[in-house]
Amino acid sequence: MFIHLDLDCFFVSAHRTIDESLKNIPVAVGGRSNLNIFSTQKEVRRVSENSGAFVSTILTNEGQKSFQDYFVDENGKIRGIITTSSYEARGFGVKTAMSVNEALKLCPNLKMIPPNYPLYHELSQKLFKILEYEIPLVEQYSIDEFFGDVRGYLKEDEVVDFAYYLKKKIYEELKLPISIGIASSKYLAKLITEYAKPDGIKYIKDEHMDSFIKNIPIGEFPGIGKGYQERLKGYGIKTLGDIKAKKNLFYSWKKPGIELYNRICGINDTKLQQHRDKKSIGIGRSFDAIYDRQELIRRVIILSRYLCFIVKKSNVNPLTYAIYIKYESKIKTKDHINVNRIFNESDFKTKMRELFLKNDTHKSHGVIQLNLTVSNFSDEKSFTYNIFEYEEDIKKRELSNKIQQLRSKYGIDIIKTASELKENLLRKE
Repeated sequence: MFIHLDLDCFFVSAHRTIDESLKNIPVAVGGRSNLNIFSTQKEVRRVSENSGAFVSTILTNEGQKSFQDYFVDENGKIRGIITTSSYEARGFGVKTAMSVNEALKLCPNLKMIPPNYPLYHELSQKLFKILEYEIPLVEQYSIDEFFGDVRGYLKEDEVVDFAYYLKKKIYEELKLPISIGIASSKYLAKLITEYAKPDGIKYIKDEHMDSFIKNIPIGEFPGIGKGYQERLKGYGIKTLGDIKAKKNLFYSWKKPGIELYNRICGINDTKLQQHRDKKSIGIGRSFDAIYDRQELIRRVIILSRYLCFIVKKSNVNPLTYAIYIKYESKIKTKDHINVNRIFNESDFKTKMRELFLKNDTHKSHGVIQLNLTVSNFSDEKSFTYNIFEYEEDIKKRELSNKIQQLRSKYGIDIIKTASELKENLLRKE
């Protein structure tokens, strides 16, 4: 048997654990692109210790800021989008990804809260530890979702009582409401959780599963996006029951079709991922159009510093560096380079600056987004160095490691280079 646990309105619920005045009223957490990393003002920023938390890696607490300070820009315009809303707010039509401005029109009494990522990560970690103690095998699927494999640990007629025990314990220790779905396979348990919300538990036995899924729209099953939905509708497939009746069609689509069909039918869907190896690490920001190329270079260097910190913390050695530039005119450019050196901050900043200068081919256009990515991870034994660069690389790595220790202790902004400060920006071409 598998259980799927999903924290209800997690970000809102997290704030309610520290502020009871938020209970039973329309509340929403809204986010803005975290542009304060480009600020020259001093602020302590850290990186998440929780590898299973699938939100902002850079932890800043905006929760102490007022609505005016966080959601209203210098021109008096309300910015941001809804990331989580309470059920009281949803009753007014407030939804995830809706603009804050639109949400306030629908619900004028909506209490808008800036995000507090350190709080979310702390609670997510605590919940994971509770589940690890109580369940033999646990997978953290996202910051607020978990799978548990209780096969051989509990009898079928014990699972529901166990779910209620877990639910009670989680609320007593963390004050967080949670919904739980139970089934004989992983993704069916996740599907069932949606019918357990809010704050409930639902179990569907195998003999009742066909009738349960028969009329469920295909868009409700995890992993079927809008594009795939349109493709399926072209074959007259609108419900999960329709999918189950077309095994040959899905098996003709090879691996993607077979995997989807098996998940919906609960076939070979019993493996939990306890470790997720990253194939790439990236960081990016969107902002209002910037025409000043020196300011853009400064932002590339700052993003490089943050990405370097995350890479060192992940203990990987990337050999491929990539940049993505998006302009206000919807033009996009991207490029990458391959290197054969020990990763260090100095060289990485230099290479990313060069990549930007090379690929900023539309200088009359404003840039609205920058993304930096590293990939192709390797260890020192698997590639060959230039012997004349090796000693220099070792020295640079040692310096990077010492800087890493200081930033881990005092925050990522404790050490900056002159090129990150507006008044000292290096104007190299």
